[in-house]
Amino acid sequence: MATAPIATSGGMTAEERKVIFASSLGTVFEWYDFYLYGSLAAIIAKQFFAGADPNTAFIFALLAFAAGFIVRPFGALVFGRLGDMIGRKYTFLVTILIMGGSTFCVGLLPNYEAWGVVAPIILVSLRILQGLALGGEYGGAATYVAEHAPHGKRGAYTAWIQTTATLGLFLSLMVILGTRTAIGEEEFNIWGWRVPFLVSVFLLAISVWIRLSMNESPAFAKMKAEGKTSKAPLTESFGQWKNLKIVILALVGLTAGQAVVWYTGQFYALFFLQQTLKVDGATANLLIAASLVIGTPFFIVFGSLSDKIGRKPIILAGCLIAAVTYFPIFNALTHYANPALEAALKNSPVVVTADPADCQFQFNPTGTKKFTSSCDIVKAKLAAASVNYANEVAPAGTVATVKVGDKVITSYASTGLPKEEAAAKDKAFSKELSEAIKAAGYPAKADPKAIDKPMVLVLLVILVLYVTMVYGPIAAMLVEMFPTRIRYTSMSLPYHIGNGWFGGLLPTTAFALVAFKGDIYYGLWYPIIIALATFVIGALFIRETKDVDIYAGD
Repeated sequence: MATAPIATSGGMTAEERKVIFASSLGTVFEWYDFYLYGSLAAIIAKQFFAGADPNTAFIFALLAFAAGFIVRPFGALVFGRLGDMIGRKYTFLVTILIMGGSTFCVGLLPNYEAWGVVAPIILVSLRILQGLALGGEYGGAATYVAEHAPHGKRGAYTAWIQTTATLGLFLSLMVILGTRTAIGEEEFNIWGWRVPFLVSVFLLAISVWIRLSMNESPAFAKMKAEGKTSKAPLTESFGQWKNLKIVILALVGLTAGQAVVWYTGQFYALFFLQQTLKVDGATANLLIAASLVIGTPFFIVFGSLSDKIGRKPIILAGCLIAAVTYFPIFNALTHYANPALEAALKNSPVVVTADPADCQFQFNPTGTKKFTSSCDIVKAKLAAASVNYANEVAPAGTVATVKVGDKVITSYASTGLPKEEAAAKDKAFSKELSEAIKAAGYPAKADPKAIDKPMVLVLLVILVLYVTMVYGPIAAMLVEMFPTRIRYTSMSLPYHIGNGWFGGLLPTTAFALVAFKGDIYYGLWYPIIIALATFVIGALFIRETKDVDIYAGD
């Protein structure tokens, strides 16, 4: 890779600001839609899947989930190839139209009651289109901005794209809360959930209007004028070892760690507050939103700093510091957000006695799989209630029991039971278990008066700062790792595998680990191990890129 002297001083031009703004709106869309679907998944499932038979509903839920994560790398291949062949501008104009149009159409789509099985089929199709378009959007935006940026300012310029990912989350949070507050929970569940999807049309209109007025990136225009565009970007990117090696290193030595730190600091932190610490939804959402507002400027800080000291040390330092401090930070969140739970975890041990063959690893990304053994039922309920427990081995075939203090409760297996009988057994077991853990001091909800909000906010801001360290410089570094002729294709794939697969599967993997071990903090091992692996691989094999001349070597 060629290097060039750092050029440029002076402020950003009007054209450069326009480039950044136009490119960043797509990322706002990306995370706005992602958070909408994640937050409203339960309502959407009732609207579109509830009328289907269980097997059909499961297939639809699986496909809808897959569209959000699994298909993104395929979108990266499709649109990355187009971007390297016909240009950045036109390709990511197409991706924003597909992505924005699909989001808007979800808000218009009649539900299962109105259209029957056609409704979920169309919903899944829209989700797949969104996933494919998202796969092409980020790589196009990052490439377009970086190829417009003056040498020596690529980190600062592309960092603006990273801030808008957080802005998309914040915006969706505000629209959902605002709509719920304005019309009430009942009306929101009936029709108000459509409003956040429908208002996205304003973002779409602004994005398309601005993008239509943009010019092609200077690096691509120069390469095209010289007749050096790639005729087979996929083959050059992944069929030649010299480039495929860099793609693999970009994934395991950069984006995998960046993704898990990103998801832990924002999505898993919210999940932990609400589901584990039982903080009410409004308080948890407002605390997360406040931490995002405070932390967002640091995307620019670390992006700009990476232009001076390098991308690699900042990203890898973020991975390492996060991995080392996650356990104390999440322990502290428990202390300040739900001290009653902290006391119960310390003073009221719980023991599950079960046949190990009866216990599954409860990985359930779609939320539709049923775990019906006596061991799985009791572990899932304890994990959902944020109860730590020790595991003891029982003889083969033994029905699982749970000991809370001096009380021993026998679980049940719902395998093969009629629906009504399984529901009755579940109700009786849940009642007995909840009374026992309540008597042992485990709170059903966090006491609002006991929440130390300033300290919780400080801890959340620290988690967001880790996010800004790993995410602020990543776009510039990915752009600089690959030559112009195959840049769009090559950088998009590791980014979307890292964020779509490693990051997207974090919450469900973490919950499965908690249920497996019986420790509310055990799920943190997933991001910690991946972040540490990225730190080691990145430190050993990734080269610094800040001085690379992205116009050279094509």
